[in-house]
Amino acid sequence: MSSSTETGDADSISGSRPITLPLKPGPARFFVLLAVFICASCGMVYELALVALGSYLLGDTIVQASIVLSVMVFAMGIGSLATKRLTEFAAVAFALIEAALGIIGGLSVILLYLAFAFADVYTVAMVALAFVIGALIGAEIPLLMELVQRIRAQKASSAVADLFAADYVGGLVGGLAFPFILLPVFGLPRGALAVGITNAVVGILIVLWLFRTEIRTRTQVILAGLLVLIVGGLTVVWVFTDDIEMTTRQRLYRDPIVYSQRTDYQEIVLTESQKTGDTRLYLNGDLQFASADEYRYHESLVHPLMDGPKRNVLVLGGGDGLAVREILKYPDVESVTLVDLDPRVLELARTSDHFTDFNEDSLDDPRVRTIAADAFTWLREAKHTAYDAVIADLPDPDDVATSKLYSIEFYGLIKQVMSPEARLVVQAGSPYFAPEAYWGIGEAVAEAGLTTTPYHVDVPSFGDWGYFLADVSEHDGTSQKGPDVTIPRDAPEGLKFATPEVLASSTTFPPDRDRASVGDVEASTLLHPRVLDQERGAWVGY
Repeated sequence: MSSSTETGDADSISGSRPITLPLKPGPARFFVLLAVFICASCGMVYELALVALGSYLLGDTIVQASIVLSVMVFAMGIGSLATKRLTEFAAVAFALIEAALGIIGGLSVILLYLAFAFADVYTVAMVALAFVIGALIGAEIPLLMELVQRIRAQKASSAVADLFAADYVGGLVGGLAFPFILLPVFGLPRGALAVGITNAVVGILIVLWLFRTEIRTRTQVILAGLLVLIVGGLTVVWVFTDDIEMTTRQRLYRDPIVYSQRTDYQEIVLTESQKTGDTRLYLNGDLQFASADEYRYHESLVHPLMDGPKRNVLVLGGGDGLAVREILKYPDVESVTLVDLDPRVLELARTSDHFTDFNEDSLDDPRVRTIAADAFTWLREAKHTAYDAVIADLPDPDDVATSKLYSIEFYGLIKQVMSPEARLVVQAGSPYFAPEAYWGIGEAVAEAGLTTTPYHVDVPSFGDWGYFLADVSEHDGTSQKGPDVTIPRDAPEGLKFATPEVLASSTTFPPDRDRASVGDVEASTLLHPRVLDQERGAWVGY
């Protein structure tokens, strides 16, 4: 049936020739706008997938989002300009663009993961993919405008309003579907593949159905064959995604992977050396412990804190149970409350031999209560007792989510749950590899109203590693001497590292890494997460 056209100005404004359609113009326009809606949802998912993968692999979600979104928006403008000469072949061009988006967008997560693991060109690959995907998304609207006008010519303002309404609502749906449906149900790689298949199917089928009279039979056959190849190819990749992910992930780790899982909060990886038996836990790629020397870290973290009241102990982080193991060596400890974000880590720490062989089943002790919660939110919302000792054994502040756990506000919340005689110990990273971040954390603890003593020890798997021991005694800024770093008189026998002599030397810093060496370093806050910038400048050259 021939499409009807509006008379007068609308027809002259469009400049588009009417076409023959298999149904009336009204329903035809509806299906085109539905395709716009679906393709816009797919485009939003591609953007969010690139941002999410960058935050998983590199941390710093703000930087990843800024790069991806700005490159994509720029590329969309380039894509729109580039398609002006393709409007004569709008239907075929649109089908090919959606095919390309389905392939590139669907494979984007896997391609970037491969680039990260094998070629060390992640940022370059991310920018390139963001540009290509953005350009293809930008090319859609001019072609769709042409097709809509061919169905039924109307004022440009009306056509633009209809197209952008469908586009923006589609973006909303894609943005909400990504975290609430795609990630939980499919995971990141398969979620992108599912969207790629959808994108290609919708884009090509709408052309083969509605605009088939515009396309030669040979071209129809080619497009149909292309669709079969895309769906088949992405399905094959879907089937082998787990193998691809495992092979690629293994490339990132020195020792064989014995367990891996992506939870709602992070990627958990356990490795074990076939030669030495050294077991290592990684969360989002960051080493959390190595069984060969974790006792150095945990003895230094826990035992100086225990030289004081310790009836009720609060542990923030430390879901592996290793710090709790050291705490329970003191018989006068009556209760330990452990707050860790990921319930899966707590479950593994109770059930997996890779944890229990080292934490000595500490989380099954009747004195221990575990809570799966965000430490910041838990401190802010729950009603707490006064704790005699608090341990902040939290992941390094290399992204926005963890930076709040090193802020003045966070340490202020900790202070509120400390008894008058209580002490706090904070793992604060490396004063050698990240001196500005280390001393900045100390400033945040001090500005929250605590008196601090910095100290550091050598943990071979981490390097030179630092802590802050603090109490709530009256003080004048950071000038007053903080608590002594020493071993309690009732310390258990058989400690392998934390002797009085070792800890006595731990408070001495060389001139190139002491407080004066970093100058006027500022504390981190919720609104000014300075620790992120301090971390970005760390570990350079190592």
